[in-house]
Amino acid sequence: MKRVYVNENRCLGCHLCEYWCAFANSGEDSIVKAFKLNKDAMPRINVEDSGEIHFAVQCRHCNDTPCVKACITGALSVDAEGLVSIDTERCVGCYTCVLTCPYGCIVIDEKNGGKTVTKCELCVKNAGGEPWCVKECINGAIVFEDRSKIL
Repeated sequence: MKRVYVNENRCLGCHLCEYWCAFANSGEDSIVKAFKLNKDAMPRINVEDSGEIHFAVQCRHCNDTPCVKACITGALSVDAEGLVSIDTERCVGCYTCVLTCPYGCIVIDEKNGGKTVTKCELCVKNAGGEPWCVKECINGAIVFEDRSKIL
């Protein structure tokens, strides 16, 4: 399965991936509208800074999926390809998945008053193809590729 990977040696820490992610998931048709009209637009990727190294963190769609196993309602699921997704209609906001995610990639969705959670779903619901964080990374630090066959 293709996943998002980050080359921290190329990441500038510019946070543009966060803005493009927030736009892609805002439901708006322009980035200006996304941030002027949709004050709740939030990214599903976050740039971390540990001194001289910058790196973007997003859902890794783990093979062992601890978040899916911890979900008490079945709102989190994994498809045959390995994509972990959220059914917000089933989410009750217990935040067990937030506590279980080893990478801190599942966050409380503030858009609906914190009643559900959100995470990176590789832009399958809003853009198809390549995730926006990858398309718009100005330094090519974020890639979307299948590394399962690399030894």
